[in-house]
Amino acid sequence: MNDNNNKDHIKLSLPNKPEFVSVARLTASSIASRVGFNIEDIEDIKVAIGEACTNAIQHSSLNENDSYEIEFILDIDKLIINIRDKGNGKCKKDIKTPNVEELKESGLGLFIIKTLMDEVECISCEDKGTEIRMVKRIEVGV
Repeated sequence: MNDNNNKDHIKLSLPNKPEFVSVARLTASSIASRVGFNIEDIEDIKVAIGEACTNAIQHSSLNENDSYEIEFILDIDKLIINIRDKGNGKCKKDIKTPNVEELKESGLGLFIIKTLMDEVECISCEDKGTEIRMVKRIEVGV
């Protein structure tokens, strides 16, 4: 069991509006920089959180006045980011490589997140929303 009591937690609640995704990206960038990530990893984190927030907005409740939550957990060697929406709780349990012949304009978000982050977990509870948990480890001595 992880002891999260000794770790710094930062929580953010954002409206279900696309124009606020940049707030999440800038916040993630500032936190990742403060923790000690290199520029390449910070850019990966920004793209991943942007995709996850876009998913939260698209799959969340249709009420623009509603919100979704972002939690940053700062550990010695990693950054954990949890994004929770209040949607209907549908999430693919297994994130697979998409079939090139079936590519659409949307539907690549989770695959992109999985490619950029070290760990990705998607947890859904029907009618209670979805949580995407992303972990990025700090590369020491590179």
